[in-house]
Amino acid sequence: MPDVICLRPLEDFANVGVVPPRALTIRAMEPESQELAEAMRSAEALVIPAVGPALETELFAGSAIRLVQVTGAGVDRVDGAALAGLGVAVAGIPGRSAPAVAEYVVATAVALMRFLPGTTAAILAGDYMNVRDRMIRCGLNQLAGLTVGVVGYGIIGRATAKQCAALGAEVVFCDPAIDREDGVVLGELLATADIVTLHVPLQDVTRGMIGAAEIGLMKPDAILVNAARGGIVDEAALADALEAGRIGGAAVDVYSSEPPAPDNPLLTVSAAAAQRLILTPHIAGVTRQAWASLFADAWDNVARVLLQGEPPRNVTNGATG
Repeated sequence: MPDVICLRPLEDFANVGVVPPRALTIRAMEPESQELAEAMRSAEALVIPAVGPALETELFAGSAIRLVQVTGAGVDRVDGAALAGLGVAVAGIPGRSAPAVAEYVVATAVALMRFLPGTTAAILAGDYMNVRDRMIRCGLNQLAGLTVGVVGYGIIGRATAKQCAALGAEVVFCDPAIDREDGVVLGELLATADIVTLHVPLQDVTRGMIGAAEIGLMKPDAILVNAARGGIVDEAALADALEAGRIGGAAVDVYSSEPPAPDNPLLTVSAAAAQRLILTPHIAGVTRQAWASLFADAWDNVARVLLQGEPPRNVTNGATG
Protein backbone atom coordinates (compact mmCIF):
# COMPACT_ATOMS: atom_id res chain seq x y z
CA MET A 1 0.00 0.00 0.00
CA PRO A 2 1.29 3.52 -0.77
CA ASP A 3 2.77 5.34 2.22
CA VAL A 4 1.47 8.77 3.23
CA ILE A 5 2.79 11.06 5.95
CA CYS A 6 0.17 13.26 7.59
CA LEU A 7 1.24 16.30 9.61
CA ARG A 8 -2.31 16.86 10.80
CA PRO A 9 -3.62 14.91 13.83
CA LEU A 10 -5.72 12.01 12.54
CA GLU A 11 -8.42 12.81 15.10
CA ASP A 12 -9.11 16.04 13.18
CA PHE A 13 -10.52 13.92 10.36
CA ALA A 14 -12.46 11.61 12.67
CA ASN A 15 -14.00 14.56 14.50
CA VAL A 16 -15.80 15.68 11.32
CA GLY A 17 -16.64 12.20 10.06
CA VAL A 18 -13.94 11.92 7.39
CA VAL A 19 -12.24 8.53 6.98
CA PRO A 20 -8.96 8.49 5.00
CA PRO A 21 -8.72 5.82 2.27
CA ARG A 22 -8.07 2.43 3.86
CA ALA A 23 -5.87 1.42 0.92
CA LEU A 24 -3.24 3.93 2.09
CA THR A 25 -0.71 3.42 4.86
CA ILE A 26 -0.92 6.67 6.81
CA ARG A 27 1.64 7.77 9.38
CA ALA A 28 0.82 10.77 11.55
CA MET A 29 3.86 12.85 12.48
CA GLU A 30 4.76 16.22 13.94
CA PRO A 31 6.46 18.72 11.59
CA GLU A 32 9.30 19.10 14.11
CA SER A 33 9.91 15.35 14.29
CA GLN A 34 13.53 14.31 13.86
CA GLU A 35 12.25 11.26 11.96
CA LEU A 36 10.34 13.24 9.33
CA ALA A 37 13.10 13.47 6.74
CA GLU A 38 13.83 9.75 6.99
CA ALA A 39 10.14 8.86 6.72
CA MET A 40 9.81 11.00 3.59
CA ARG A 41 12.35 8.81 1.81
CA SER A 42 9.70 6.12 1.37
CA ALA A 43 6.41 8.06 1.56
CA GLU A 44 4.82 9.18 -1.69
CA ALA A 45 2.54 11.92 -0.36
CA LEU A 46 2.65 14.48 2.43
CA VAL A 47 -0.62 15.81 3.84
CA ILE A 48 -0.28 19.09 5.76
CA PRO A 49 -2.51 21.74 7.33
CA ALA A 50 -2.54 25.13 5.64
CA VAL A 51 -1.40 26.76 8.89
CA GLY A 52 1.92 25.96 10.50
CA PRO A 53 5.67 26.44 10.25
CA ALA A 54 7.31 26.52 6.84
CA LEU A 55 8.67 23.23 5.53
CA GLU A 56 12.16 23.62 4.11
CA THR A 57 12.72 22.41 0.57
CA GLU A 58 15.77 20.45 1.74
CA LEU A 59 13.38 17.99 3.41
CA PHE A 60 12.22 16.85 -0.02
CA ALA A 61 15.64 16.29 -1.57
CA GLY A 62 16.08 12.55 -2.01
CA SER A 63 12.55 11.84 -0.80
CA ALA A 64 9.91 9.77 -2.59
CA ILE A 65 7.27 12.47 -2.11
CA ARG A 66 5.29 13.11 -5.30
CA LEU A 67 2.46 15.17 -3.84
CA VAL A 68 2.12 17.73 -1.06
CA GLN A 69 -1.59 17.92 -0.32
CA VAL A 70 -2.66 20.90 1.76
CA THR A 71 -5.93 20.52 3.67
CA GLY A 72 -6.88 24.10 2.89
CA ALA A 73 -6.52 26.82 0.29
CA GLY A 74 -3.24 28.45 1.37
CA VAL A 75 -0.09 26.74 0.11
CA ASP A 76 2.55 29.14 1.44
CA ARG A 77 4.06 26.68 3.93
CA VAL A 78 6.19 25.28 1.10
CA ASP A 79 8.17 26.79 -1.76
CA GLY A 80 6.04 25.62 -4.66
CA ALA A 81 8.48 26.70 -7.36
CA ALA A 82 11.38 24.91 -5.71
CA LEU A 83 9.32 21.75 -5.24
CA ALA A 84 8.26 21.87 -8.88
CA GLY A 85 11.95 21.64 -9.73
CA LEU A 86 12.05 18.41 -7.73
CA GLY A 87 8.96 17.08 -9.49
CA VAL A 88 6.75 17.45 -6.42
CA ALA A 89 3.21 18.68 -7.02
CA VAL A 90 1.66 21.04 -4.46
CA ALA A 91 -2.14 20.98 -4.29
CA GLY A 92 -4.60 22.98 -2.21
CA ILE A 93 -8.36 22.85 -1.75
CA PRO A 94 -9.70 26.21 -2.93
CA GLY A 95 -13.04 27.61 -1.94
CA ARG A 96 -14.41 25.05 0.49
CA SER A 97 -14.05 27.45 3.43
CA ALA A 98 -15.56 30.36 1.51
CA PRO A 99 -18.94 30.40 3.31
CA ALA A 100 -17.22 30.25 6.70
CA VAL A 101 -14.78 33.05 5.90
CA ALA A 102 -17.55 35.21 4.46
CA GLU A 103 -19.57 34.77 7.65
CA TYR A 104 -16.53 35.71 9.72
CA VAL A 105 -16.08 38.93 7.75
CA VAL A 106 -19.71 39.93 8.21
CA ALA A 107 -19.76 38.95 11.89
CA THR A 108 -16.60 40.83 12.86
CA ALA A 109 -17.40 43.88 10.76
CA VAL A 110 -20.85 44.17 12.32
CA ALA A 111 -19.40 43.66 15.81
CA LEU A 112 -16.96 46.52 15.22
CA MET A 113 -19.60 48.80 13.69
CA ARG A 114 -21.73 48.25 16.80
CA PHE A 115 -18.75 48.71 19.18
CA LEU A 116 -19.37 45.30 20.72
CA PRO A 117 -15.82 44.48 21.91
CA GLY A 118 -15.68 45.35 25.57
CA THR A 119 -19.38 45.93 26.19
CA THR A 120 -19.86 42.75 28.22
CA ALA A 121 -17.05 43.71 30.60
CA ALA A 122 -18.46 47.23 30.93
CA ILE A 123 -21.95 46.01 31.78
CA LEU A 124 -20.63 43.42 34.23
CA ALA A 125 -18.74 46.28 35.89
CA GLY A 126 -22.00 48.18 36.36
CA ASP A 127 -21.35 50.73 33.60
CA TYR A 128 -24.53 49.97 31.63
CA MET A 129 -25.83 53.51 31.03
CA ASN A 130 -22.42 55.07 30.39
CA VAL A 131 -21.41 52.46 27.83
CA ARG A 132 -24.80 52.71 26.13
CA ASP A 133 -24.52 56.50 25.88
CA ARG A 134 -20.97 56.27 24.51
CA MET A 135 -22.00 53.75 21.85
CA ILE A 136 -24.89 55.90 20.70
CA ARG A 137 -22.77 59.06 20.62
CA CYS A 138 -20.14 57.31 18.50
CA GLY A 139 -22.78 56.42 15.93
CA LEU A 140 -23.82 52.81 15.45
CA ASN A 141 -23.92 51.55 11.87
CA GLN A 142 -25.64 48.77 9.97
CA LEU A 143 -24.22 47.00 6.95
CA ALA A 144 -27.09 47.96 4.67
CA GLY A 145 -26.22 51.12 2.78
CA LEU A 146 -22.48 50.96 3.45
CA THR A 147 -19.77 50.23 0.89
CA VAL A 148 -17.72 47.06 1.27
CA GLY A 149 -14.42 46.88 -0.59
CA VAL A 150 -13.25 43.36 -1.39
CA VAL A 151 -9.54 43.05 -2.16
CA GLY A 152 -9.06 39.76 -4.01
CA TYR A 153 -11.97 38.45 -6.03
CA GLY A 154 -11.43 34.71 -6.05
CA ILE A 155 -13.85 32.17 -4.64
CA ILE A 156 -13.69 33.51 -1.07
CA GLY A 157 -13.78 37.15 -2.15
CA ARG A 158 -16.85 36.55 -4.29
CA ALA A 159 -18.59 34.63 -1.50
CA THR A 160 -17.94 37.53 0.87
CA ALA A 161 -19.23 40.02 -1.68
CA LYS A 162 -22.39 37.94 -2.12
CA GLN A 163 -23.13 37.83 1.61
CA CYS A 164 -22.51 41.54 2.06
CA ALA A 165 -24.69 42.41 -0.93
CA ALA A 166 -27.46 40.19 0.41
CA LEU A 167 -27.48 42.33 3.56
CA GLY A 168 -27.83 45.53 1.55
CA ALA A 169 -24.24 46.69 1.20
CA GLU A 170 -22.80 48.12 -1.99
CA VAL A 171 -19.77 46.07 -3.04
CA VAL A 172 -16.69 47.22 -4.95
CA PHE A 173 -13.69 45.02 -5.61
CA CYS A 174 -10.16 44.96 -6.90
CA ASP A 175 -7.89 42.07 -7.71
CA PRO A 176 -4.26 42.46 -8.78
CA ALA A 177 -4.42 39.05 -10.46
CA ILE A 178 -7.35 39.64 -12.80
CA ASP A 179 -8.37 42.36 -15.23
CA ARG A 180 -12.08 43.08 -15.10
CA GLU A 181 -13.78 46.22 -16.27
CA ASP A 182 -16.13 46.22 -13.27
CA GLY A 183 -13.26 46.27 -10.77
CA VAL A 184 -11.52 49.33 -9.34
CA VAL A 185 -7.92 50.10 -8.47
CA LEU A 186 -6.80 49.58 -4.87
CA GLY A 187 -6.46 53.28 -4.05
CA GLU A 188 -10.01 54.01 -5.16
CA LEU A 189 -11.36 51.06 -3.18
CA LEU A 190 -9.57 52.12 0.00
CA ALA A 191 -10.81 55.69 -0.30
CA THR A 192 -14.46 54.79 -0.84
CA ALA A 193 -15.10 51.68 1.26
CA ASP A 194 -16.54 51.71 4.76
CA ILE A 195 -15.31 48.15 5.24
CA VAL A 196 -12.20 46.75 3.55
CA THR A 197 -11.82 42.98 3.55
CA LEU A 198 -8.74 41.16 2.27
CA HIS A 199 -8.85 37.89 0.31
CA VAL A 200 -5.60 37.68 -1.63
CA PRO A 201 -2.93 34.97 -1.29
CA LEU A 202 0.43 35.81 0.23
CA GLN A 203 2.78 36.31 -2.72
CA ASP A 204 5.61 38.68 -3.50
CA VAL A 205 3.15 41.09 -5.12
CA THR A 206 0.78 41.08 -2.12
CA ARG A 207 3.28 41.04 0.75
CA GLY A 208 2.90 44.33 2.62
CA MET A 209 0.28 45.60 0.18
CA ILE A 210 -1.61 47.29 3.05
CA GLY A 211 0.87 49.59 4.79
CA ALA A 212 0.79 53.04 6.35
CA ALA A 213 0.20 54.78 3.02
CA GLU A 214 -2.71 52.51 2.12
CA ILE A 215 -4.29 52.80 5.57
CA GLY A 216 -3.93 56.56 5.21
CA LEU A 217 -6.21 56.41 2.17
CA MET A 218 -9.01 54.80 4.15
CA LYS A 219 -11.86 56.69 5.78
CA PRO A 220 -11.08 57.51 9.43
CA ASP A 221 -14.04 55.40 10.57
CA ALA A 222 -13.45 52.53 8.13
CA ILE A 223 -12.98 48.93 9.26
CA LEU A 224 -10.27 46.60 7.99
CA VAL A 225 -10.77 42.82 8.09
CA ASN A 226 -7.85 40.51 7.35
CA ALA A 227 -8.78 36.84 7.11
CA ALA A 228 -6.27 36.16 4.32
CA ARG A 229 -2.61 36.07 5.38
CA GLY A 230 -0.72 38.09 7.98
CA GLY A 231 2.10 39.27 5.74
CA ILE A 232 -0.33 41.22 3.58
CA VAL A 233 -0.78 43.90 6.25
CA ASP A 234 1.94 45.94 7.96
CA GLU A 235 1.01 45.13 11.55
CA ALA A 236 2.95 48.05 13.04
CA ALA A 237 1.22 50.49 10.69
CA LEU A 238 -2.18 49.06 11.60
CA ALA A 239 -1.45 49.28 15.33
CA ASP A 240 -0.30 52.89 14.92
CA ALA A 241 -3.48 53.76 13.02
CA LEU A 242 -5.65 52.24 15.75
CA GLU A 243 -3.77 54.15 18.45
CA ALA A 244 -4.05 57.44 16.54
CA GLY A 245 -7.72 56.97 15.63
CA ARG A 246 -6.94 57.00 11.90
CA ILE A 247 -9.05 53.90 11.37
CA GLY A 248 -12.37 52.90 12.86
CA GLY A 249 -11.45 49.35 13.75
CA ALA A 250 -9.88 46.12 12.60
CA ALA A 251 -10.50 42.39 12.76
CA VAL A 252 -7.36 40.31 12.39
CA ASP A 253 -7.40 36.53 12.04
CA VAL A 254 -3.90 36.04 10.61
CA TYR A 255 -0.43 37.24 11.60
CA SER A 256 3.04 37.65 10.13
CA SER A 257 4.11 34.71 12.29
CA GLU A 258 1.75 32.25 13.94
CA PRO A 259 1.32 32.16 16.80
CA PRO A 260 2.13 35.87 16.97
CA ALA A 261 5.15 36.84 19.04
CA PRO A 262 4.47 38.58 22.36
CA ASP A 263 5.93 41.80 20.95
CA ASN A 264 3.71 41.78 17.87
CA PRO A 265 2.44 45.39 17.61
CA LEU A 266 -1.17 44.22 17.54
CA LEU A 267 -0.72 42.45 20.87
CA THR A 268 0.67 45.52 22.60
CA VAL A 269 -1.95 48.16 21.73
CA SER A 270 -3.47 50.30 24.46
CA ALA A 271 -6.72 49.39 26.16
CA ALA A 272 -8.48 52.16 24.23
CA ALA A 273 -7.25 50.85 20.87
CA ALA A 274 -8.18 47.30 21.86
CA GLN A 275 -11.81 48.41 22.09
CA ARG A 276 -11.74 48.72 18.30
CA LEU A 277 -9.79 45.55 17.61
CA ILE A 278 -10.87 41.93 17.26
CA LEU A 279 -8.08 39.35 17.31
CA THR A 280 -8.79 35.71 16.49
CA PRO A 281 -6.43 32.70 16.12
CA HIS A 282 -6.70 31.94 12.38
CA ILE A 283 -10.16 30.39 12.60
CA ALA A 284 -12.13 32.37 10.01
CA GLY A 285 -12.45 29.33 7.78
CA VAL A 286 -12.67 26.77 10.57
CA THR A 287 -16.13 25.27 10.91
CA ARG A 288 -17.13 21.62 11.13
CA GLN A 289 -18.81 21.91 7.75
CA ALA A 290 -15.82 23.54 6.06
CA TRP A 291 -13.34 21.08 7.54
CA ALA A 292 -15.43 18.06 6.52
CA SER A 293 -15.48 19.27 2.93
CA LEU A 294 -11.80 20.25 2.89
CA PHE A 295 -10.61 16.99 4.40
CA ALA A 296 -12.73 14.78 2.16
CA ASP A 297 -11.48 16.57 -0.95
CA ALA A 298 -7.88 16.38 0.24
CA TRP A 299 -7.96 12.61 0.73
CA ASP A 300 -9.82 12.13 -2.54
CA ASN A 301 -6.97 13.93 -4.30
CA VAL A 302 -4.33 11.80 -2.59
CA ALA A 303 -6.20 8.65 -3.59
CA ARG A 304 -6.55 9.96 -7.13
CA VAL A 305 -2.76 10.19 -7.45
CA LEU A 306 -1.53 7.21 -5.45
CA LEU A 307 -4.32 4.69 -6.02
CA GLN A 308 -5.79 5.63 -9.39
CA GLY A 309 -2.68 6.91 -11.14
CA GLU A 310 -4.37 10.16 -12.14
CA PRO A 311 -2.80 13.64 -12.04
CA PRO A 312 -3.69 15.67 -8.95
CA ARG A 313 -6.35 18.36 -9.01
CA ASN A 314 -5.87 21.97 -7.88
CA VAL A 315 -2.10 21.95 -8.39
CA THR A 316 -0.61 25.36 -7.62
CA ASN A 317 2.98 24.93 -8.80
CA GLY A 318 2.61 23.35 -12.24
CA ALA A 319 4.10 19.98 -11.30
CA THR A 320 2.22 16.76 -12.01
CA GLY A 321 3.70 14.55 -9.31
